[in-house]
Order: sequence, then C-alpha cells, then structure tokens
Amino acid sequence: MRRTGEGLGQLGKRLLLAFVLVAVSSVLVLVGAALIGVDRGVHAAQLAEREQLAVAAAAAAADAYRQAGGWEGAELSRSLAIGDAASARLSIVDSAGTVRAGSGNPARGNAGQADSGGQGTVSADVIVDGARVGTVRVNLGGNLAGNSGTRILDVAWLWITVAALVALTMALAASWFVTRRLVRPIRSMTEAARSFGAGDRNVRTAGEAPGELGDLAHAFNDMADAVVRSDTERRNLTADVAHELRTPLAALQAGLEELRDGLVEPTPAGLAGLHDQSLRLGRVVADLAELSAVETAALSLDLAPVDLAALAADALSRSEPQLRAAGLATELESVGPVWVRADADRLHQAVGNLLANAARYCRKGDTVTLRASSEGGDAVLTVADTGPGIPAEELPHIFDRLWRGKSAEHIAGSGIGLALVREIITSHGGRVHAVSAPGEGTAISLRLPRLR
Repeated sequence: MRRTGEGLGQLGKRLLLAFVLVAVSSVLVLVGAALIGVDRGVHAAQLAEREQLAVAAAAAAADAYRQAGGWEGAELSRSLAIGDAASARLSIVDSAGTVRAGSGNPARGNAGQADSGGQGTVSADVIVDGARVGTVRVNLGGNLAGNSGTRILDVAWLWITVAALVALTMALAASWFVTRRLVRPIRSMTEAARSFGAGDRNVRTAGEAPGELGDLAHAFNDMADAVVRSDTERRNLTADVAHELRTPLAALQAGLEELRDGLVEPTPAGLAGLHDQSLRLGRVVADLAELSAVETAALSLDLAPVDLAALAADALSRSEPQLRAAGLATELESVGPVWVRADADRLHQAVGNLLANAARYCRKGDTVTLRASSEGGDAVLTVADTGPGIPAEELPHIFDRLWRGKSAEHIAGSGIGLALVREIITSHGGRVHAVSAPGEGTAISLRLPRLR
C-alpha cells in the first residue's frame, strides 16, 4: 500500500492542473493588459509630444509671416528646423492649401497641393492677429512611437516578462503546496477507511487538515469511535443476554430431563417451578424486544402537548393495585399543570416501570411519592420511595442493560426496566437522574424540556 503523502493521485493531479491553468491564464491576461496599456501610454505621450512640436512650429511660422507681411518672402527655416530636430516630416500650408515649405520634401518651397494627412499626422493652425493664415502639419510616417517609443516598449517587454515569470513560478509553487495540503488528508482518510473496513478498528486519521477537511477528519474519527463503542456494547449485550437466559434454561432443561427419565414424579409444585422459569424466559425476551423498539422510538414518537402532572396521577392510579398488594403507601404531589411535548404512551411506560421497580424492591410499609414540578426550563417528574436504597458503588450502573445489583439478585427481574426508562426519556431530549443512599430510599427524576 502506498504511504500517505506519496504522490498526488488522480484528484491531486487534476487539482494541480486546474490551479496551473488558472495561474497561467491569469498571468497571460495580466501581461497582455500591461503591454496594451504601456503601448497606448507610449503612443499617447508621443502624440502629445508631436502636438507640442506642431504648435511650436506654427508659432515660429506665424512670427515669420508677421515679419514678412505674408507668405511671400517669409523666412520659415526656424519652423523647419524644429521639425528636423524631432526627425519629423514637417510641412507649412497656407490657407489656400498650397505648401509653402516642408522638411524631407524634395519640392520644398515649390507651390503645390498639400497632403491630405492620414494616420500619424498632427497639425496646428498658424494664427496671425487672430486670423488663421495657414497650417503646420507634422507627418510621423505611420510610426507614432518612433525610436524612443520603441525603446520604452522594449524595456516594458523585458520587465513585464520578468514579472510574469516570477508570478508564474510563485503561482506554480503555491498550487503545488495547496494541492498537497488538500490531497494528503483525503488520502489519509481513504486509507484509514479501507483499513477500518478491513477490520482494523484501531486505525484513525492522523495529522491536521485545513478547514472543512479537518472537520471531516474529526468526524471520521468520531464515527470510528462510535462504531467501536457500538461493537463493544453489542458484544457485551450478547454476553449479558446469554448469561441472563442461561439460568432459567438450565433449570428448565434439568427439570424436564428429570421428568422424562422418570427420576421424579410430576407434582403441582414442580410443574409450577418449571412454569415460573418459562415465565422468566418470556419476560427477558419481551423486555429485550421492548428495549429494541424503544431504542428506535425517536423515529416513531407521537409527540403532542402532555400535562406531566395529569400523567403522573393517571400512572399512579393504574399502578395503585400493584403497589397496594406490595404493602406500599402512595402520595401524589403537584403544583399544577406542567406541560411538555412528548409521547404520552411512552411516558406512561417509563413511569410504570419506575413504579413497578418500587413495588418489587421496597419493603412493606414504605411510601412511594410521585412529584411533578417545574425547575427553570425543565419539567421534572420524580418517583421517590423510602425503601432500602441503592449502594453507592451500584448507583452509576442502574440504567445499564441487564445490570442487576448484588442486593437485588434474589428478586425476579430482567435488569432492563431502567434501561427502558433511560432510552424513552433521552429519545424525548430529556435526561434521567437517580439519587439514593442505603436505608434512606431512592429518588429517580425524569427531566424533559418544558413546553412554554
């Protein structure tokens, strides 16, 4: 098996390719935008420079026109020198369109029609005493940038290329780093899941992962812990059920074998004992089936507003014959309606189990009290008795499945009743709490969210 972190895998390669494509396309777009911007900036600067050149040449031509009193005899060499200094082809045209002078023109000084201009040509009017007497045209020959512009573009190309290479290198490095950071925890979880599915219940994802991947890794570890706990509980439950069923089955088997082999005569007492063992088996099986149903009760609870005080009174009246037969006195305490949102049948079952336990474990003359009250945001129903109590070392285990304390080994019971109570209350979003001391009785409180 490849170790975690080696290679990128298919997902990593695709992520890296996606990051690289985004980085390259971004760099190309930025380079293109930078080059276009520099080129237009250079052209704009050169155009402004040529316009200033045309204005300066037009001012010199106006001075010459003013001194000569017209175009005839005007000394235009200063204007032409301005064009020559800028390596531009310059022509001076009068108001009739006749070329009076031009640089780079073999017909300099000869009359003729001026060029109509075109791309790369700028012009400036020759103004004398507020009147336009001609035009100076500067022809750039279609090369607006010129040599200086070309040098500027060359330098811009160099620096933009260097910047693009640096940016691309950094983008590739960041893409590689991010891809590995994303792929490593995914590969770790994949290998952990495969090992877990193959039977290695101790495997967990290791290392830190960014953001939601870290949450996913923690969720995987929590899930694995939950599965391990569930497997442990299932094995323990199987062992407990086997232990609980073994005693009545062994008694039944021994009694029936004695009857079959004629070792004993069938008597009403003997048959009654065998019948009691079969009833015990039936109770264990029924309680297990009920516990299984209650554990999934959250999926089928029939929730409705329920008055906990009225429910306590009804449950006590139903259990009154059983409690009276056990020689117990009963009391009901309530401060008024205490409303909860719950499944009334399931709550009746929970309270009935608590009262049945009281009838089973309390002594004659003890008192069982039901109390419904409100405490903050909770509705509390307490079943308290003045019975023998529960030893401190046994109290944390009384809600475990099939658990029975040493003090109750001689009393018939499956050890599932209180587990049923806990499952019912927790499925309603509540909690169960028990307080007891040997010789001072036991109080079990059912806390549910109060309906306001």
